[in-house]
Amino acid sequence: METWRLLDLGRAEPLVAQAFYEAVAEAVHRGVSPNTLILVQPDSPYACIGYHQNLEKEIDIEYIEEAGLPVIRRSQGGGATYLDSGQVFYQIIAKGSHALPRNVDKLFEKLLAVTVESYRMLGVEASFKPLNDVVVEGRKLSGNGAGVHEDVTILVGNFIMEMNYILMARVLKVPDEKFRDKMAKSMEQWVSSFKKELGESPSPTSIKEVYVEVFQRLMDIKLEPSKPNEAENKIFAEETKPRHVSREWLYMESPKQKPGRAVKIAHEVKVIESDHKAGKLIRIRAEVKGTSIIDAQITGDFFVIPKEAINELETQLNGVELTEEALLDVVQGYYDEHNPESPGVTPRDIVDAFLKLKAHL
Repeated sequence: METWRLLDLGRAEPLVAQAFYEAVAEAVHRGVSPNTLILVQPDSPYACIGYHQNLEKEIDIEYIEEAGLPVIRRSQGGGATYLDSGQVFYQIIAKGSHALPRNVDKLFEKLLAVTVESYRMLGVEASFKPLNDVVVEGRKLSGNGAGVHEDVTILVGNFIMEMNYILMARVLKVPDEKFRDKMAKSMEQWVSSFKKELGESPSPTSIKEVYVEVFQRLMDIKLEPSKPNEAENKIFAEETKPRHVSREWLYMESPKQKPGRAVKIAHEVKVIESDHKAGKLIRIRAEVKGTSIIDAQITGDFFVIPKEAINELETQLNGVELTEEALLDVVQGYYDEHNPESPGVTPRDIVDAFLKLKAHL
């Protein structure tokens, strides 16, 4: 049985909650800290973006400045989000451990078995959904990411006690308020929490106690409670924190984004908006699961006679795969049967507009 260190940082300011593990990873790499499990809860709200994202395209900067919310860029990938004290984070940092698989798929499967069992012991019938999600009846319960720092393996994730869906949608930059409303409703449908599943969340203390017990049992690792050491505090103060608060880090150049807007809601579920210029502008806003349309809106500067035809077509497209053949079958079939008039917009144009959504899948 391996022995690791347990750091329970309690409630911590957002930058400590989000990034102190990076200092620990560097200390583990240098050989001055042991393999470590960190548990921590943010003490206040903040917005967070993934390493590869463009801050100005992902976050409503004007709103977060008015609200006084800090923004933190993660060192791991993933999407923009809102975080607060309704989350309990676990952060796993290890080097040379026989308990951790080298393959990332196996790493997620093994470590998230701990998260799944913890949720179950606390009353939620969670399950693992590859690659890196924990769900209950398809609703996301935990967001997780993994990475490597030098020779150190890192996995970070969370327990969601309570979710503020309105603020989750509010901090993100979106094309318009209709998109924001659609996103908020989709989040409420596809992202869950202890409170939503049980009516009331277990306390952070209970969650951490259960997680530690399950971690030790399933991982065959003994955890010894401790505190951050001098080297970690020094690395955080002199290296990690200055990097994270620098404008260069926060506004770093990111890969050019594809036209349109896409927000990942949960495993396989996205809300996507994309424009297509035919004889008239066609704008598609759709909730997509995998490659299937859950719900779609077709708008633009065109007109259709009768005007109800577009709503009827939207309904027929629910559940349709985003393939040229499937889309043509439904759209052309609708036109053939009902003969709507849409000057400047053909069935082929509508299909091409939907196919542009695939760039964001």
